[in-house]
Amino acid sequence: MKAYRLLTEDDTSAFCHKVTEALNKGWELHGSPSYAYDHGTGKMRCAQAVIKEAEGEYSPDVKLGGL
Repeated sequence: MKAYRLLTEDDTSAFCHKVTEALNKGWELHGSPSYAYDHGTGKMRCAQAVIKEAEGEYSPDVKLGGL
């Protein structure tokens, strides 16, 4: 199965750590990162899509963070 996740976080080092952790767990970058202003919090937010080929069949119950 091919898995997809969209990682998001405020524009701090926490976002870079989140993406780095995913890469070290075998996820691959998919497309370009996004950067936008969140009017609700008054902060900039980052997003990066990642994909991973994983064993098994897809189900909505799959915990993507655990792959």
